[in-house]
Amino acid sequence: MQEIGRLFAANQRYASTRQPAPASPHPSRRLAIVTCMDVRIDPLAVFGLQLGEAHVIRNAGGRVTDDVLRSLAVSAHVLGVRTVVTMQHTRCGMAGTTDAELREATGAGLDFLAIGDHRQALESDMELLALTGYLAPITTAVGLLYDVDAGSVQEIARWQRSN
Repeated sequence: MQEIGRLFAANQRYASTRQPAPASPHPSRRLAIVTCMDVRIDPLAVFGLQLGEAHVIRNAGGRVTDDVLRSLAVSAHVLGVRTVVTMQHTRCGMAGTTDAELREATGAGLDFLAIGDHRQALESDMELLALTGYLAPITTAVGLLYDVDAGSVQEIARWQRSN
């Protein structure tokens, strides 16, 4: 309970000093970022973005899962997103392991989408985005690898289509 109390105290300070939220739920740069939940990544800061400019979708490994596809469908069709950045990162806990190892460690019979190779994983995720018919409004996608030590990104894969 002590941690929850600290969260509420921090929220009171935040609420008393915060700037007004953007009026629209539409990301002003028509951008969505899919990235890992790793605490070492601040996706808005990495790309010099402000609140209201991009949707940020996070999960273990920054992989394109069914739930990411669901979120991107809403982002594209309801909220105007046209560009998707998928960003994995160095020293990720999902890299260098296997789904079998993660199932054993967690006791969960899930498809974890462990990352054996960042290039292959990002290329696979870019292909999934391109081939998912209901994501047709998305015209550009790029797969990046973020270096958690240097703070820099490297392009691994990209596709673009005309609509």
